[in-house]
Amino acid sequence: MPSEALAIHGGKPVRIKPWLGNLTLGKEERDAACRTIQEGFLSLFEGSHQPEPPFSFWGGPCVQKLEEAWAALYGAPYAVAMNSATSGLIAAVGALGIGYGDEVIVSPYTMCAAATAPLVYGAIPIFADVRLETGSLDPVSIERRITLRTKAVIVVHQFGIPADMDPILATARRHGLKVIEDCAQAHGARYKGRPVGTMGDIGVFSLNVNKTIQSGEGGVCLTRDDRLRHRLALIRNHAEAVVEEAGIEDLTNLIGFNFRMTEILAAISIEQLRKLEHLNALRIERVEFLNRALSDYSFLVPPPACAHATWEEKCPSACRSTYYLYPARFREEKAGMGRAEFIRILQAEGVPFSGGYVRPLYRLPIFQKKSLFRNGYPFQAPANREIQTNYGPEACPNAERLYLREMLINEYVRPPHTREDMEDVARAVGKLAKNLRKEVTV
Repeated sequence: MPSEALAIHGGKPVRIKPWLGNLTLGKEERDAACRTIQEGFLSLFEGSHQPEPPFSFWGGPCVQKLEEAWAALYGAPYAVAMNSATSGLIAAVGALGIGYGDEVIVSPYTMCAAATAPLVYGAIPIFADVRLETGSLDPVSIERRITLRTKAVIVVHQFGIPADMDPILATARRHGLKVIEDCAQAHGARYKGRPVGTMGDIGVFSLNVNKTIQSGEGGVCLTRDDRLRHRLALIRNHAEAVVEEAGIEDLTNLIGFNFRMTEILAAISIEQLRKLEHLNALRIERVEFLNRALSDYSFLVPPPACAHATWEEKCPSACRSTYYLYPARFREEKAGMGRAEFIRILQAEGVPFSGGYVRPLYRLPIFQKKSLFRNGYPFQAPANREIQTNYGPEACPNAERLYLREMLINEYVRPPHTREDMEDVARAVGKLAKNLRKEVTV
């Protein structure tokens, strides 16, 4: 049997070595966690406006140290740590005063929290379409979704590729809209010299176990506005028990939650933050290798270097994508097969790709049934009844196209995988391509 026979036809697979998880923790994180345990306090938050240590409205020394380091790295005045980025998104919507009768433009092609956060306060998500090249919101589609009720846009820097922020920010200024940046997948990414998370009103980062830097769970919000910083902290920490002694007059959305980060998570996150540049450099090198190695195959379109460049073009030095994973687009007309068959062949070779990434969020039951609370709320609330929503596939054809036919994902560009591991990916795709050519020749 020919050595290059595909594994699905009985040939030897390219790889049998297992792929690894997101292993970025080391001695530094273990030592930091142990020090925190030895000090005896796993959380030092106080559910009142108590400003003085050891217990404080603002949390313990590790939480505050993480916030200072995060703000300094991104060049923002304020950071507010959370127990997750989902909590951060909810708090961001609340801090901006968004609620019943308001519309928030969101992406259909991302993790669900970016679209469901407005619902917590009774606001209605309106889905704009995404760009095929990046999976991030299309500025033109945003403009078309704006009504007199639109109050904000939640922009996701999808896959670690910064969204095209200049036209989005210009549109927001023209219509008086707030901008929340979801940077969960884009640690350390830059758009024309500006760090993601610092261009809008609030930026939200994730420290989930799958992210570039991690503490298992956790999140951080950035803002340049002292009032928003205080409102984020109030929503994080039992606002309803704090507002009176804090002298807060505007109670809008100030039912508080327990979104507080523990001292152990903060201690681990501080050490991870120190490794961010190194971890990003590894991811970028892996992606650039794959882009070069796969560029000869017409059935694949590698990810672009930034929001306003094609994959072939050198990313301007002021821009940087940091690649949460490797998103390529599949062209079935060039491959002569569907995406599912392509994935099946590569998986048999020991190289896992997945298709679609996520189902467009408007397909979720919560949007199809337009019901979250009893009696169809918040969709059927009196303040929202006149809001026109389109939660059908025709509203976002690019998101549908990526989901159903084009998007291919490989998550293993992350450490501890090496250049040699990326070579396995390239060999598997090359083996498939060679067999495609043989079939055409025959």
